[in-house]
Amino acid sequence: MVAKQRIRMANEKHSKNITLRGNVAKSTRNILEEKGVGPWLLALFIFVVCGSGQFH
Repeated sequence: MVAKQRIRMANEKHSKNITLRGNVAKSTRNILEEKGVGPWLLALFIFVVCGSGQFH
């Protein structure tokens, strides 16, 4: 029973795409939300790489 409800909801969500034919966005996510590496994570990565280079 739950699977039928899930399929019905997906059909309702994507039913508008049938009439657009070729003008549908490739993703439903917001394209402007690009996640990059933060400055703290980048600094930690450089510290680990340079630190391991000194011991090698």
